[in-house]
Amino acid sequence: MCEGMIVAPVPLHWSRLLRRRFNQSAMLAQAIAGRLDIACCPDLLVRHTRTPVLDGLGRDQRHALVSDVFRVHSRRTHHLLGRVVLLVDDVMTSGATLSAVTQVCLAGGAKDVRVLALARVSKDA
Repeated sequence: MCEGMIVAPVPLHWSRLLRRRFNQSAMLAQAIAGRLDIACCPDLLVRHTRTPVLDGLGRDQRHALVSDVFRVHSRRTHHLLGRVVLLVDDVMTSGATLSAVTQVCLAGGAKDVRVLALARVSKDA
């Protein structure tokens, strides 16, 4: 753990959040922040474009679809500046989403970004 670290979940698009009624990544992020006694900002990031379900897509397709769909929430930028961000996601498949969100955090002024995923999809042997 780093001094001044902030925990942030990978965001859902508002329409998907409305349909699901919860963001499992946000629930994980809040639990982790509470356990580590560090700050959590559940709305630090925004998914401003809805993407289709990524199941069945290859690595390059996934990266292309999520390359420009995230941004730092305009009213939360001050939480990001100069800090280490711990991004939390429920499942990592290709790493495309975490890569895209990492780039947004770094471009927004984060000092460093760490990632934590609850599960990793394994490749068939």
